[in-house]
Amino acid sequence: MIGHIASFLGAIERDAEGQRLSENNVIAIEAGTGTGKTVAYLLSVLSLAKAAGKKVVVATGTVALQGQLLDRDIPDVLAATGWDYKLALAKGRGRYLCPLRLQQCNDTAKSQDAGLFLFEDELAFQPDRQSGETLQAMDEALQVGSWDGDRDAWPEAVPAATWQALTVDRNQCAGRRCRLIAECCFFKAREALDGADCIVANHDLVMADLALGGGAILSAPEDTIYVFDEAHRLGTTALNHFASQCRLKATSQWLEQMQKTLKAMAAPFAEMPDITHRGTELGEISVLARQLLQQASPLFESTLENSTNAEAGQNFGNSPVRYRYPEGIVDGACRALSEDLTAVFVRLSSRMENLHGVLEDALENSHQPVPRVDIEQYFQVAGQWLGRANAATELWSAMGRPDPAGQPPMARWLTYEDNGDIRLSVSPISAGLRLNELLWQRCYGAITTSATLRVLGDFERFKSDSGMAADTQCEVVAGAFDYANAGLLVVPNIGAEASDARAHTQALIEHLPALLYPDADMASGNEVVAENKAISGAGVLVLFASRRQMEELVGALADDLPWQLLVQGELSTAEIVSRHRATIDGGERSVIFGLASFAEGMDLPGAYCQHVIIAKLPFAVPDDPLQAALAEWVESKGGNAFREITLPDAALRLIQACGRLLRHEDDRGRVTILDRRLVTKSYGRQLLASLPPFKQVIERG
Repeated sequence: MIGHIASFLGAIERDAEGQRLSENNVIAIEAGTGTGKTVAYLLSVLSLAKAAGKKVVVATGTVALQGQLLDRDIPDVLAATGWDYKLALAKGRGRYLCPLRLQQCNDTAKSQDAGLFLFEDELAFQPDRQSGETLQAMDEALQVGSWDGDRDAWPEAVPAATWQALTVDRNQCAGRRCRLIAECCFFKAREALDGADCIVANHDLVMADLALGGGAILSAPEDTIYVFDEAHRLGTTALNHFASQCRLKATSQWLEQMQKTLKAMAAPFAEMPDITHRGTELGEISVLARQLLQQASPLFESTLENSTNAEAGQNFGNSPVRYRYPEGIVDGACRALSEDLTAVFVRLSSRMENLHGVLEDALENSHQPVPRVDIEQYFQVAGQWLGRANAATELWSAMGRPDPAGQPPMARWLTYEDNGDIRLSVSPISAGLRLNELLWQRCYGAITTSATLRVLGDFERFKSDSGMAADTQCEVVAGAFDYANAGLLVVPNIGAEASDARAHTQALIEHLPALLYPDADMASGNEVVAENKAISGAGVLVLFASRRQMEELVGALADDLPWQLLVQGELSTAEIVSRHRATIDGGERSVIFGLASFAEGMDLPGAYCQHVIIAKLPFAVPDDPLQAALAEWVESKGGNAFREITLPDAALRLIQACGRLLRHEDDRGRVTILDRRLVTKSYGRQLLASLPPFKQVIERG
């Protein structure tokens, strides 16, 4: 892997100023678990980047891996080599406490009448004794320097509502105009990035930086060599950043509340006509916006209720009621109203930006007739308004704008919320075009790596999803595990097809308890080898594709199981892992029931997981609007959506799930898949062939 990366970087051509000339600036490397990916890309990239005068940005899929890289992996490499490189951790603004907000919250906690302290969020800050004690402890920790304001470094979990009150987004931050800028936790962290040779970030932060034009948070793409670890997540992360949504009733209620706040501003700001004038303009436009939204509600509700589209009105499992516009084409009346709303929200955003700017300027003048603390709070509220208005503008523009000819259409859909609201959503069906434009075409170089980049034997789906060129260099580095001797893959005959949901669930209720016992024979002919039967005291991970099925199994089995059962959703992930490990360490048995996120992010080495049970093949939910829109596009081009999208995606998820078993070279265990489609369907052989080369025991029945 070191050789592949070093050769790739060495082949990049550049001009006299160090700017890239060649097109071969991206490489994809699949490297199995245990390869030593982190050591490989650090040893090869750090020195070559320094020689080329470029910064290194290592982007991971999770915050947890960020910490592991900065606290353990990179220091180990530097200690072993004697290299002197400056490192920095980059997180989004929302991970850091704002000292000004902490001061405002402390004032509010001490006295409900201290200042205006306006919050327009659904999660408004309501101080109580416990939160007041937390705020005081945070303040003291900042003062003595024992804490840097990073949420992830605080020793206790902070409730979402409390933390939301303690942080700001970029529109709410006054930057250099803030009177507490010298104490700003975020800016202190940002200053460390300027002198760093290597910045450790995550995929979300890279996408946020690119959305701002690149170079706004991290180094400019042209001066950066990116390493995307866990790169199989990149396309999905990018899609989340390029999507937009709006809730009709919630937006209307926000505009109504904004009008009340603007009226409340009139009295304290009476001697500042620039602010009151802009507030009046803003209030008038918000009235127009609310009127149009009131017209939109019955129109989109009618679309949801009366559409004959097969997707409307259906409810798969616990899925909400949705309507997806076929081919992303919005009907005439809805499109015309979307265009009108776009025009109004463009005006609203412009006036908000003006008000926001005047309030920001007022922060610099110490002789204002309004107390600075009140200006600060109204500035923060205006910043939040601006963010919401810009998001609404983006949504309505995307709803009313036709898609470019020849390009994949946007997915557009409506969703009934539990509270009776209607959510409008627009998203690209693939992030490839945007990633190619914003990232690959601009960056000096990029290494993408993961244990699972190939799907059904090739890199085509990964390259397509992430927007890489067809001739992108792709390499495979074998993993360190002896799969045939370390693991067993079993497909037992449970007497039911997974396509029959009711029969399959009943079969799981009947067979799962026996499969969970250490001495269970899981294949005819007693083919399960002794070392894989001797798992007394070991951990088991049971993965479900459906929350409803998982809950039915819990309801049917929980009271009768003789050992600890931990269920995703009943406790936090951290608490589940902690209890599971403690029980195994005590020599007792523990079982975890989990969904898709546990199939990818759970790391339970050794005895913590010696048996992975997969209840059903992880095909996408039938009414997922993005999957449906992408399938529709593929079919319209003459392709086979099942073969090109559904099956590859299921294969990738299945590989990830099986990857929970072996985490270290000395691990042993087995995987059991309780879905007979691996045997009865023609595609089953492809899925089995794509899995790690465990010894297989398959009951044909």
